[in-house]
Amino acid sequence: MKSILSNLQIRVNEKIYVKDPETSILGKKIIQESILLIDKIGFDTFTFKKLGEKIGSNESSIYRYFENKHKLLVYLCSWYWCWVEYKMVFKMTNIEDPMDKLQRAIIVVTEKAEEDHSIPHINEAILYRIIITEFTKTLHTKEVDDENKEGFFLIYKNVINRIVALIIEVSPNYPYPKSLASSIIEGTLHQCFLKDHLKTITNCNEEITPTDFYLNLITTILKK
Repeated sequence: MKSILSNLQIRVNEKIYVKDPETSILGKKIIQESILLIDKIGFDTFTFKKLGEKIGSNESSIYRYFENKHKLLVYLCSWYWCWVEYKMVFKMTNIEDPMDKLQRAIIVVTEKAEEDHSIPHINEAILYRIIITEFTKTLHTKEVDDENKEGFFLIYKNVINRIVALIIEVSPNYPYPKSLASSIIEGTLHQCFLKDHLKTITNCNEEITPTDFYLNLITTILKK
């Protein structure tokens, strides 16, 4: 898996960035250090000025890659969901049983991300923490409809729609496949957040993972 991921070329919607950060050493450093800095201080207090100080470069150099910090966050989230989609497809390769495929997909989208070192400038484990705490900020904006039309969230929707197709394959008569699939994705992030911060209102803990919960849920809901 790691050797395959080392050759992975993740493509993010070019409308999200001014210049593709993957095309230069500085661009990759912007991505690498922005992940570390957002994880450390949070997106709300994160600024390009602080990032510039971190990477030893002028703030203006960052604007040559991203118009604003919102689009940088959208880029990071898009990269993450593309990485998840790739892993999901890989895990389902040559699997014929519909429920087995669905369960494998659920495991990929709900399991805790681990750093795999195959893409040196991106720490997937830290990026996952950002997804848990900050991802909804890419959606809950006044510009979401316009950005959706521009395809900013296409990769994210691709992940959900792959799960939708699997749910339909397992249970063609189930009436709410889209709501179930999107609830699994969003719910996983929420359960991870609750597990770490509001422990008394979730059953997830060090022994029970969101993966356990959602595997149980789909088996119960979609049982024949």
